[in-house]
Amino acid sequence: MAPSKRPAPGLPTRKQVLDFIQNSPVPAGKREIAREFGLKGQENIQLKALLKDMAEEGLIDGKRTAFHKMGGLPKVTVLRVIDIDEGEAIAVPDTWQPEDATPPPRIRLVEKGKGSALKKGDRVLSRTEETGTGWRAFPMKKLALSSEQVLGVVEIDGGGKPWLAPVDKRIRNSSPISDLGGAEAGELVLAEPVGRSARAAVKVTEVLGEPLAPKAFSLIAIHKHGIPNVFTEETLDEAQRVSKMPLSPDKREDLRHLPIVAIDPSDARDHDDAIWAEPDGEGGFRALVAIADVSFYVRPGGDIDREARRRGNSVYFPDRVVPMLPEVLSADVCSLRSGEDRAAMACHLRIDAEGRVKEWRFTRAIVRIHEVIAYEDAQARIDQGKAEPFLQDLWACWKALAHARHQRDPLELELPERRVKLDDKGRIAEIAIRERLDAHRVVEDFMIAANVAAAKALEAKVAPVVYRVHETPSREKLVALKDYLATFGKKLAMGQVITPGLFNRMIKDIADESEKVLIMEAVLRSQTQAYYGPRNEGHFGLALGSYAHFTSPIRRYADLLVHRALVDAYHLEQPKPQGDIPATSGLSERDREDLGKVSEAISQAERRAMEAERETIDRYVAAWLSSRVGEVFDTRITGVQKFGFFATIIGLGGDGLVPISTLGDERFGYDEKAKVLSGERSGTSYAVGQILRLRLAEANPLTGALKFELEAGGGRIEPRGKPVALKKRGNHLVGKRGRPSNIRHQGRGKKR
Repeated sequence: MAPSKRPAPGLPTRKQVLDFIQNSPVPAGKREIAREFGLKGQENIQLKALLKDMAEEGLIDGKRTAFHKMGGLPKVTVLRVIDIDEGEAIAVPDTWQPEDATPPPRIRLVEKGKGSALKKGDRVLSRTEETGTGWRAFPMKKLALSSEQVLGVVEIDGGGKPWLAPVDKRIRNSSPISDLGGAEAGELVLAEPVGRSARAAVKVTEVLGEPLAPKAFSLIAIHKHGIPNVFTEETLDEAQRVSKMPLSPDKREDLRHLPIVAIDPSDARDHDDAIWAEPDGEGGFRALVAIADVSFYVRPGGDIDREARRRGNSVYFPDRVVPMLPEVLSADVCSLRSGEDRAAMACHLRIDAEGRVKEWRFTRAIVRIHEVIAYEDAQARIDQGKAEPFLQDLWACWKALAHARHQRDPLELELPERRVKLDDKGRIAEIAIRERLDAHRVVEDFMIAANVAAAKALEAKVAPVVYRVHETPSREKLVALKDYLATFGKKLAMGQVITPGLFNRMIKDIADESEKVLIMEAVLRSQTQAYYGPRNEGHFGLALGSYAHFTSPIRRYADLLVHRALVDAYHLEQPKPQGDIPATSGLSERDREDLGKVSEAISQAERRAMEAERETIDRYVAAWLSSRVGEVFDTRITGVQKFGFFATIIGLGGDGLVPISTLGDERFGYDEKAKVLSGERSGTSYAVGQILRLRLAEANPLTGALKFELEAGGGRIEPRGKPVALKKRGNHLVGKRGRPSNIRHQGRGKKR
């Protein structure tokens, strides 16, 4: 029955909301709750935030049109992780069958240590506990990998039996399918095990489509890593509303008269940053780095902000971008497009003749970008002597910054970067090494100067800072590097102070270019992984004492937090917007109280994105090479293990394995310290860095895996059992003779 007494107007408590939901004769959504408690204007915004918090605490299910009270849970139960929220795992019961058919509660897993060791899809035996604010659980045991969802391709064997071929190359066995769930042969699907044994069958839970269709490789990575890629209606609605906020000149510096330019990749869809410089008449320069003022549009506590925190960063694939912000903001209103008035956070710099940044200040501004120029076009104008004065001034200022950079002596590792180019149908047109131009260095050094200024400006106000931290290499990694360098006859003294310049001098003294690449890769492997954090540990690679990310708030949440901190520290708040848009554009109290928590979450999101991007490139390379199986390539050995060695195609990339079983009949010994395989009879050896010609034996686009064999002599990688090969028939993938292709069946022979 409906509540007998109407509560007094004002924001209700959690208990009042739950009482109303429980007693309401109809499904109660936000609208019904607001009507019941007589909420209007700002109170509606507060109600939305309250309901979001209650959903995260597991008190209600949080659906848009109806909220429901939760039921009970066993004291010990199996939970499945469905999300990682700011470093904490959120789970639901793995089996949920309440009598009243209510949705499962969202349960926060309390783990030991900093951040979550769990990931989306993990199943955990946990002890549950109901608190005054909802459910929480304490993990007791993580269940085996075989219990997780698997992404794979449906294939049918000669007897008509369906199998799931996993797309993750770390999972070596395929699984029988007990329930196709409407999937057909050749389709990409998500499946979960039926039973608990390692050899259990699986049932299809979601059909994703054609695995070799254009754009499928990035889709595989998105699903495998649980990357959020769909915005809710609430988020899109809010984005539309904030995109229409008037850009008021109040409290904004008008910089529309300056010829500020954005220098970006030719295919860039969003433009975070733009730059300008001119001589100051004293041998130095006045410079400006204008950055999209995302904090004006994305307010803390709103739907866009919640989604941006969850994503952490944009993810870039060859065929698509999974943006941190809705497209109306990332590609339009926030993007610094030429000829249009845009809100910007302006970093004003004074740079002396030696390239040292002597002064800085931050303002909120209105800018009108003079021109968006591709890197290649800007470089061509400079090289051909056709550059306009504003470009000449930028290059002159950069030469001063480059001089200061040289004096600082940061780590210089010029390693090639692969770039996948697609045609208009999404097919691979070319895989090439990305060219490195001075134009790239110009933008990079301006951005570094602005990032340093942002960190120091916040330090000057004793304000919260999300630092970009890159710590000195650990002793363990330095010892491994020392042992590796010894195989080249080079020494690394462990007693000296380790600086980036030490590595630079080591690399500079190497005359052989192929050897230089190997040493640079080894130095890169010795580095610690950069991360975000509220404590300043310096940036080893850039040889900087204070460093923060400020220049890319469209695609990185860390930069947005730095902008908000600057808004607070330097009183840059804008007039409050109207309607239900949150008022403040500074840091929320939640972030001020625990900046470490959100820093850890966005660091994890960054690592997730990097892994997904790398795996997708590997799949594209394998697809590019799949029609060239049997060809011989010039390769370089990149790693040696006791089971074989890994090699990459020179100039293209794509690591592949040469199994030790294919090296011939003799026995090979493995020297772990030197990373060398040596034949006991012939003395033939295989070591990191060695150049040799190898035949491509296998290229699997679904996993990104390659296999090579020796050009002549040794063994061959042959199929065991019936021969199989990847083949497209109509809209499906099947193997020759109807067998599944390039998979390993349990008890049915090994993969090629």
